[in-house]
Amino acid sequence: MAFTHLHLHTEYSLLDGACRISQLVERVKALGQTAVAITDHGVMYGAVDFYKACKAAGIKPVIGCEVYVAPRTRFDRVHELDGSARHLVLLCRNEEGYRNLSYMVSMAFTEGFYIKPRIDMDLLRAHSKGLIALSACLAGEIPRRLRNGDYEGAKAHALEMGELFGEDGYYLEIQDHKIPEQQAVIAGIMRLSKDTGIPMVATNDCHYLTREDAAMQDVLMCVQMGKLVEDQDRMRFETQEFYVKSEEEMRALFPNCPEAVDNTQKVADLCNVEFAFGKYHLPEFKLPQGEANGDAYFEKLCWKGFAQRYPAGGEELKDRLRMEMGVIRQMGFVDYFLIVSDFIGYAKENGIPVGPGRGSGAGSMVAYCLRITDVDPIRYNLIFERFLNPERVTMPDIDIDFCIRRRQEVIDYVSRKYGEDHVVQIVTFGTMKAKAAIRDVGRVLNFPYAEVDNIAKQVPFDPKMTLDKALVLSKGLSDLYNGDERVKELVDMARKIEGMPRNASTHAAGVVITKRPVYEYVPLATNDGQPVTQYTMTTIEELGLLKMDFLGLRNLTVLDDAVKMVRKEIPGFKLEDIPDDDMAVYQMLSEGKTSGVFQMESQGMTSVGMGLKPKSIEDICAIIALYRPGPMDSIPKFLACAQDPTKVTYKHPALEPILSNTYGCIVYQEQVIEIFRKLAGYSLGQADMVRRAMSKKKEKDVQREREFFIHGDPARNIPGCESNGIPAAVAESIYDEINDFAHYAFNKSHSLAYAIVAYQTAWFKCRHPQEYMAALLTSVLDSQNKVAEYIAECKDNGIALLPPDINESGAAFTVSGPNIRFGLAALKGVGMGFTSAVLAEREKGGPFASFPEFCARMYDADLNKRVLDSLIRSGCFDSLGCRRSQLMHVYESVVDSIARDHRRNLEGQFDLFGGGGDAMSVPTVVLPDIPEFSPAELMAMEKETTGLYLSGHPMDQYRRQAQKYGAVPIGAVMATSEENGPSRYGDGANVTLAGVVASVRTKTTKNNSLMAYVMLEDASGSIELLCFSRTLTESGAYLKANLPVAVTGRVSIRDEKAPQLMVDRVIPLSGERTPPAQAGTEQVLWVKLPDGGEPFTWLKKLLNMFPGENPAVVYLADRGKKLQTHCLLHDALLAELRETLGERNVVLKAR
Repeated sequence: MAFTHLHLHTEYSLLDGACRISQLVERVKALGQTAVAITDHGVMYGAVDFYKACKAAGIKPVIGCEVYVAPRTRFDRVHELDGSARHLVLLCRNEEGYRNLSYMVSMAFTEGFYIKPRIDMDLLRAHSKGLIALSACLAGEIPRRLRNGDYEGAKAHALEMGELFGEDGYYLEIQDHKIPEQQAVIAGIMRLSKDTGIPMVATNDCHYLTREDAAMQDVLMCVQMGKLVEDQDRMRFETQEFYVKSEEEMRALFPNCPEAVDNTQKVADLCNVEFAFGKYHLPEFKLPQGEANGDAYFEKLCWKGFAQRYPAGGEELKDRLRMEMGVIRQMGFVDYFLIVSDFIGYAKENGIPVGPGRGSGAGSMVAYCLRITDVDPIRYNLIFERFLNPERVTMPDIDIDFCIRRRQEVIDYVSRKYGEDHVVQIVTFGTMKAKAAIRDVGRVLNFPYAEVDNIAKQVPFDPKMTLDKALVLSKGLSDLYNGDERVKELVDMARKIEGMPRNASTHAAGVVITKRPVYEYVPLATNDGQPVTQYTMTTIEELGLLKMDFLGLRNLTVLDDAVKMVRKEIPGFKLEDIPDDDMAVYQMLSEGKTSGVFQMESQGMTSVGMGLKPKSIEDICAIIALYRPGPMDSIPKFLACAQDPTKVTYKHPALEPILSNTYGCIVYQEQVIEIFRKLAGYSLGQADMVRRAMSKKKEKDVQREREFFIHGDPARNIPGCESNGIPAAVAESIYDEINDFAHYAFNKSHSLAYAIVAYQTAWFKCRHPQEYMAALLTSVLDSQNKVAEYIAECKDNGIALLPPDINESGAAFTVSGPNIRFGLAALKGVGMGFTSAVLAEREKGGPFASFPEFCARMYDADLNKRVLDSLIRSGCFDSLGCRRSQLMHVYESVVDSIARDHRRNLEGQFDLFGGGGDAMSVPTVVLPDIPEFSPAELMAMEKETTGLYLSGHPMDQYRRQAQKYGAVPIGAVMATSEENGPSRYGDGANVTLAGVVASVRTKTTKNNSLMAYVMLEDASGSIELLCFSRTLTESGAYLKANLPVAVTGRVSIRDEKAPQLMVDRVIPLSGERTPPAQAGTEQVLWVKLPDGGEPFTWLKKLLNMFPGENPAVVYLADRGKKLQTHCLLHDALLAELRETLGERNVVLKAR
């Protein structure tokens, strides 16, 4: 008899299982085993990948899952009773079993999740058909009962499960990993099997492939738990026996139970699940009332749209539409187009901005006529076959951009129309890339941060970089690896975990729509409480399910907001009214004024635009297509030809009509297809197949096709270049050029759709700069550096950013004359609800005349002191003639006065003769004659409430001092990237920056030293400073919120994260060389400790980092003893003390 592993965890038992699927099948095959099972913890993430890998290797896949069974029901969530779910292995006999398992695993997440995804006995009773169950490991119900001495309970449960799953459907699992507890369980299970007749099966609960991989799996668990390998008080596997063992090893473990080993093969033989790939399961379009036939309705909509899009359309255009409709019918995708047309129609009817198109779908006339896209494929020579090739049937792929603010409304509409259990978003997995693997391993092996950082930075920047490639390409990494045994150990361990999935999340755009409930096709999980598929987008497509990309594009939201603002000046204005030939717009792009322009604002794109000097949307389209790795190398030739037409040459006159729009250069995939069609007589479908072969570098196909391109292929009715009068040598040269560029050629349909959006944003910036910049600022409020960049752009264009005003501000940024006004809803603590009430009241009753009147009119709109505080501090009432200092002094009494009047009215204490009137009386307020806050205080208030400095910047008065120290703008450093940033600000560069301290956050490191994360801001942006113990000791006193400082240090760029500065020195700019904490009234620091042991040792180390003259008293609670010392009172010290000991145990008292 043979043996099969029936209990095994792949890398999809995230950060626990370490059997990589690709290596697993090799291991199983090498051991001579013919089948293997996948039973990941609570999930089926890897089922299809596992299935395909097994089939490719000639191994039989057994699909299963080790589920968690709730102690009571899946709906119970009392920790003491329900916190420890039982394990159970379920294997699929057949398709019915797969559907049942998929359903139960889905319900475990959507209904039963509590610590883990849990099913329960009710689900098992209802969905046991087609499944085989194994009693699992020590965490299974039966082993638990046996360990607790409850043999009768174990027996009763075993009999119940045996009856539930039927003959040969339930097995008692025995495992031996040399764990003492297992021996008693094995004896108990053998007795159970004898007493009940339920057969046994031997498994090994495999978590890694070989014994040597045990250390790697231990590292993975440390990554998961945030622990160090050397930590003693952590979860770990007790032995190194959880690997994929040979049949001989398994039989040696159970010499007295050979049948338990034999039964594994029996179970494997019973399990026969087959996945069907390439068979489509499209949902049915729900026809509107009065329509009975989907095909007829499709044709009706197409011709109706054709009449609107092409009012003078001739027979040639009609033939194109008929051809496309025929291909769509032939491929069976009519319902697909109706579904997409329907939800895009819903979005447009409800004012939800939709992009003009994306991807190859823009090449379809049907999509254009159904208003799925707004790009005319005829005008721009786009090819339908690039989208749907009749010679290669694949699911159409229409990606749709929606306004990011309202994208969810469209998904909700689709969910309502087809049913919430038919529409689900798609999972994606974060994997451990090369640099991240080094950092993770370095952390759990307790390497110093700086050392790990240095090792990781030796890995070249490339999203596809692997550590094996890095060791070849990077001399720095290779030298460290070969010269230091510790580094070699770290890198070798990182190589073992590199590429493994680290976490599951929700794909940014992918949504699946199914005919039957989704869980009948794929299992579900949940992310942030929302259901997602357990299979990735690629797998969803392979299984023939309809996948849509509902993408959120911020720029569509910006355009929509800008249109609404322009409409106030030009009633009825629409985005479609924008002319596409406005030369002032192209002139602006030619001058490099691209900040805020979609796709064009990076330094590289700006430079290409200035070199090309675009004169049409086609030119912008070419820039977008060329500015990518690969085709970027041909940009110099493209620019030279664009600037000097005499440099444009064609290898044959037949190329001119195809390449003239791109100055004789091949830029697009569509041009490659056209060359094959017009020069060699390929059909569009045939030409697209060759293009695909070239892009995927299928050299055999490419070389075979070369002959057909030149000489023809009668079997496929291809005449070839020679028969069209093109000499063989010229054809050969053209083919070489096509092949060189086809690897990189871009989809014109996609770049054109984005070029249209780019032009629209540029047009608004050129023709309506205030409206556009207001909309742009609203969209980037969560990015301090972008806000700073766009405020600077406004200033350069003579547009001032005004503070919020209670009578002028809208909800978001709005136009105020030639300037932009800050919006009320963006104020901290105000919110959209109260803002809407203010705008409604202003519309109804006119502007607010005074502060007390505002309070009286808004009292019933949930006006409270917190909201008023924010409005006053931000400057909302400055235009009413009051100082902020005065309003801060009286606002609470004003609200209290109105509240008293309100209560009196409610109690019926009306004027005896007036009857109590509807209007609330405005209280009389006498403002105190006190000076306004200082400019610095006013700016600090604005920053606190708006997130921005509006009336100035605290650094304005320190510019000369900053220049004296040679400080560079923070924005210049933040613009640096490892790819193309200025080398003087790149990783490792020594720089001086000057700015205002925005925030300070401290952390105690593993070796009990203190470090601080400090946000530093200037007018150009903000950057995070890393300040370690020495820096804090020497000059940490100056790192206080709102203090201006200059800092010197080294730029650190980690992976794809924003640059940071490792600080060496801090210099105060305010001229206050005495640490600010020591000025003013002397205060005493009181610290209460539970005892004089370990906490006291920690406190001594901490206080030593802050030497100073402020008195401090340490109270030891266990002894009732007070100890006196001195330190420097600093925000970082107080924050660390309070975070560790609690607010009540850290007190400042005046002396």
